[in-house]
Amino acid sequence: MTAGAAAPSTRSESADRLSDTLPRVTGLGKAVIRPPPGYDPSDPLGKRKKKEAPEHQGGSASRPAWSSMPPPKVPPKSLRDDRRDRPRGKPRRKGRRSGRIEMIMDDVRVDTRRRRRTRRSAQKKASPQPKAQKRRIQVDQSISVAQLAHEMSVKASQLIKELIGLGQPATINEVLDFETAKLVASAFEYDIVDVAFHEQQHMIQLDEDNDQREIRPVIVTIMGHVDHGKTTLLDKIRRTNVVAGEAGGITQHISAYQVEHDGDLITFIDTPGHAAFTEMRARGANLTDIVVLVVAADDGVMPQTIECINHTRAANVPMIVAVNKCDKPGVKPEIIRQRIMEHGLVPEEYGGDTQVVDISALTGEGIPDLLDAIKLQAELYEFKANSNRHAEGIVLEARLERGRGPVAVLVLKDGTLKRGDRIVAGTAFGRVRAMMDFNGRSIKKAGPSTPVEIMGLNEVPTAGDIFTVVGSDKDAKALSLHRAEEARKQAFGKRHKVTLEDLFQRAGEQETRTLNLVVKADVHGTVGAIESALGELEVEGVSLKILHSGVGAISESDITLAGAYGAVVIGFNVRPDPKARKAAEQQGVDIRKYRVIYELVDEVERAMTGLLEPIIQEKYFGTAEVRDTFSIPKVGTIAGCYVSDGRVARNARVRLTRDGTIVWEGRMSSLRRFKDDVREVQKGLECGIGLDGFNDVKIGDSIECFNLEKIARG
Repeated sequence: MTAGAAAPSTRSESADRLSDTLPRVTGLGKAVIRPPPGYDPSDPLGKRKKKEAPEHQGGSASRPAWSSMPPPKVPPKSLRDDRRDRPRGKPRRKGRRSGRIEMIMDDVRVDTRRRRRTRRSAQKKASPQPKAQKRRIQVDQSISVAQLAHEMSVKASQLIKELIGLGQPATINEVLDFETAKLVASAFEYDIVDVAFHEQQHMIQLDEDNDQREIRPVIVTIMGHVDHGKTTLLDKIRRTNVVAGEAGGITQHISAYQVEHDGDLITFIDTPGHAAFTEMRARGANLTDIVVLVVAADDGVMPQTIECINHTRAANVPMIVAVNKCDKPGVKPEIIRQRIMEHGLVPEEYGGDTQVVDISALTGEGIPDLLDAIKLQAELYEFKANSNRHAEGIVLEARLERGRGPVAVLVLKDGTLKRGDRIVAGTAFGRVRAMMDFNGRSIKKAGPSTPVEIMGLNEVPTAGDIFTVVGSDKDAKALSLHRAEEARKQAFGKRHKVTLEDLFQRAGEQETRTLNLVVKADVHGTVGAIESALGELEVEGVSLKILHSGVGAISESDITLAGAYGAVVIGFNVRPDPKARKAAEQQGVDIRKYRVIYELVDEVERAMTGLLEPIIQEKYFGTAEVRDTFSIPKVGTIAGCYVSDGRVARNARVRLTRDGTIVWEGRMSSLRRFKDDVREVQKGLECGIGLDGFNDVKIGDSIECFNLEKIARG
């Protein structure tokens, strides 16, 4: 307890009455309410006078004189309340406390002492580790290194170091797949949870047995040049008039029909023959089991006919050639056989494997032979399907009709489709509320290879979409929303362009390595010369395939074919038209233009060579002998070496051998000549070598310096 300082001049009356009741000390004024112990006003020197009390005489301890002083007078309660309620000034600063007169703590009773509260410095608690069930990271198929490090609260450098230890060097922006992320996260005691959308979880799971598969009707596509009689042939087979309903006598949409021949059903798909519908024709070739190529005997092989041949070859589908209009006088079907041999189709009568049938779509001549050829080809390949499972197939065409809503034409590839089934076709979904066959009759179910027309979808699907039957409306809606979101992302993303430079990277992901080309030139002679020169290119492990070759400017049809099969368009003295240029930008097709044939051949050969994995060859630099070792704190072990052969380089790889056995392989952390960092040290000189992350170096070891170089196969 301390003595009070000088009171302010304006003091309340209650305070004056309180100060008058207390004893005053001469020389201190009213600043001291109570004199310090042992103070004698008559003795300015303040010497204490010892007074021995009767009860303490002869004792070992004497009681001080001031201890017998009466206790201080306590003011009445009213004065204490008045003192408590008076206004207080600003708090005193701690720096002024040194000017006060301190009391001796022995003079104050223990029960009246004011205890000073001391704030103990609280120790910082360590952040608790997340519980085991909370140490999980949700990953949607893939995650970047930076994001994974952020989720685990570790430095990206630690994560990259762990990836290098697993044998997968990565940068901070590299994207890791789910398996790699799970493996590296386990090293940090984290669990990766896959939250990606898996379509298989929303589809009907089926353990299919091959014994349940049965022979299904074959699907045949009619293809050929415009006005060569494709629809007329199909009309004659069906014995109905379809040509009259077409605009200008030309098929304007894809249609499917089913006929019966000798007790077996055959599904026919009619594709338009005009060049503007090349994309639809290519989709028909991928859908079909067998292609029937219609060639008019009086017109011969036309450009669209060659395109059909190339589309069929690219789809790897067997082909039957139907030589039409053989009833016309003066026509020679043998000329057609010779012309198709120029494009790689060798008839059976000439020792080949292509069936060629002479027909007349107008009179019906040769049509039974054509159906027999189709049946024979189907028996040879044995197309099978399981009719006891859920249906899957392809959307052939779709449209929006007034009063009926979205209408889709489907061709079933497997399973049985029933009325009321819930289906998903691309981004469209719904329930089959009505189903008709190709004649417009209502049916309740349809088996494999059957073309049907359905209603009940929420929107018009895209022709060529794969449709499948799902178990519930919830699964159908989930699949539809997911596919719509993926399509939206792809629309915003930049489409990858097929170029000669990235063929090596793409080929590494494929089992077969093939370079597909579409060749266009200004004259037929140049086309033949280019095909001959490219045919002579031989690179082991890589094949060259010319999907299509022709004369004239690069057209939109060429771009469509190249985009469908990942080919590169080669133009010699020709340029793409505006539509083709726009289509190439949209589909990401690479167009290469040349004016010198040997430049074309050289670049294609380099592209084929690039498809092969390069040969990794070791290039030897030199060897250094370890003659002494030095241990440096915070650095590690430094090997004092003598370069006995060649040279040692700072940026090269090194291999530490001991008694002829490889002990360690990696890179140098430092290379010094005396006190200077150097890039390389030549033979006959001494140097200090530090190995990155390895300190077990002994005298007598050898450090071999080398590099790995990739050499293209040639």
